[in-house]
Amino acid sequence: MKNTFGSALTLTLFGESHGPMTGVVLDGLCPGLPVDEDAIRHELDLRRPAGAISTSRRETDEFVLASGVWGGHTTGTPLTIVIPNADTKSGDYTCGPARPGHADLTAHIKYEGFEDYRGGGHFSGRLTAPLAAAGAILRCALMSKGIRVGTHIARLAGIPDRPFGDLEEDIAALADSSFPVLDPVAAEAMRSAIEAARADGDSVGGVLETVVTGLPAGLGEPWFDSVESELAHALFSIPALKGVEFGAGFAISDMLGSEANDSPAYAPDGTVSFASNNNGGVNGGITNGAPVLFRTAIKPTPTIAKPQNTVNFLTGENTVIEGRGRHDPAVVHRARVAVDAMTLFVAADLLTVRYGCGWFRKEDGK
Repeated sequence: MKNTFGSALTLTLFGESHGPMTGVVLDGLCPGLPVDEDAIRHELDLRRPAGAISTSRRETDEFVLASGVWGGHTTGTPLTIVIPNADTKSGDYTCGPARPGHADLTAHIKYEGFEDYRGGGHFSGRLTAPLAAAGAILRCALMSKGIRVGTHIARLAGIPDRPFGDLEEDIAALADSSFPVLDPVAAEAMRSAIEAARADGDSVGGVLETVVTGLPAGLGEPWFDSVESELAHALFSIPALKGVEFGAGFAISDMLGSEANDSPAYAPDGTVSFASNNNGGVNGGITNGAPVLFRTAIKPTPTIAKPQNTVNFLTGENTVIEGRGRHDPAVVHRARVAVDAMTLFVAADLLTVRYGCGWFRKEDGK
């Protein structure tokens, strides 16, 4: 179960960057959910590298629905998606010199020298491709219930995007954007910063901001299975993700209680709304009906074309390494798809825990 996550709904990830394939298994889905192959291709396209701001590795991401789908719908048995690897250059990688910021050293220690080190092996961002494919299936299921997820680059190389405004309009705009920024002027400045880092043999990081709309109140548990802890657990599985904050995040510590509290009020239709959302749509570990809002920190790509001090764990010597192979000068825009996918999975799992898997097929959502 070390590569499996979830409660009522589970996700298992397998494969290596330069192995024959990567893949994912979704178990616990109810039978009869539509499986839109075009939607899967769309999510994979958003994750795929493109242009000067991404790696030159170009995988076609042709996927195979290997089990759990028949006649365009889920069967209720484990759903397996396989994505073959084709564009690999394993000769660019050498075992021994530990690339700073990568898992080379820790993988060698944990797996006692039997790890597949090529392209980062099982630790590679390549494995976010099957996550994206799984996310597409879950996105369709959640959208049928009025639940939507959207992520934008809130900040990259110190350059800010505008905050979320009209949530539904912004989520719709982000759905087709391979570089998910709400302000086009900020987008151009960010692209220029990425290209400048590449020209200097370096890389940049950034912050993603995610919102989930339409989640009912009452999901999650206090203490150990809170909405925040479930999301954080899933999100920290994404390579390069180094921080998560909900609502106002760390800034809430500088507020007074009168500023930080989200005051509820009844609307004329009997629903509860909040004057602010500093707690990110969660109180006591449980959704309160407001949009769930959080930000994730994505570190600069660790492979850079600059000399770096490191160790050779095979010879036991200090050495200097300079990045080889193909790499991204920034992964923030591509990580967005993985953040969406894991958010969609956690939302679907929380709903399945509370209402059962058949809830997704009930027209009234009850």
